[in-house]
Amino acid sequence: MIFGRSERGKPPVEPVTLKILVAGGFGVGKTTLVGAVSEIRPLRTEEFLTEAGRPVDDTTGVERKHTTTVAMDFGRITLREDLVLYLFGTPGQERFWFMWDELSEGALGAIVLADTRRLGDCFAAVDYFERRSIPFLIGVNCFEDAARYPVEEVRRALDLDVAVPVLLCDARDRSSVKDVLVGVVQHAMDHDADRRQTVTT
Repeated sequence: MIFGRSERGKPPVEPVTLKILVAGGFGVGKTTLVGAVSEIRPLRTEEFLTEAGRPVDDTTGVERKHTTTVAMDFGRITLREDLVLYLFGTPGQERFWFMWDELSEGALGAIVLADTRRLGDCFAAVDYFERRSIPFLIGVNCFEDAARYPVEEVRRALDLDVAVPVLLCDARDRSSVKDVLVGVVQHAMDHDADRRQTVTT
């Protein structure tokens, strides 16, 4: 299937385009996740970490990381002939959070990536999406040198509502990331259906 074309004899399908945010702490794998599934060359705004940033960028647990996103990552993936996702990776450091409001405008939902070695780093993203009623799920990026925990233990540690999905994933693996994307779209659709039902009753 070529994007923008349909099978012979069928009229062209105009795909629905949806915006998904990818958020989480510094070094959690947001840029990697977007790059793993994007069918276009991802737009990246990475810069090398500098000595000037050392007092404000906590690299504990991610000492091998040498670059950081300073604006956003952007990618695109066609999930179905009629469904295209645009992915926007947010910067992780607190000093770049002012960009989140603009990036979240019009977003269907969000993925909050979590690293069990630095679980506290994703609290800010969880709080942000909860306050703005943007549906989100937690994607626990299973780093090779990180301890593995059951999803319910992660849920309790983050004090999440029972309706928030928690999925284990590998941000480097296209198939694993696609499962997370399908999960966040489904969760956002369920969230919207519940909201509509509440309004009409």
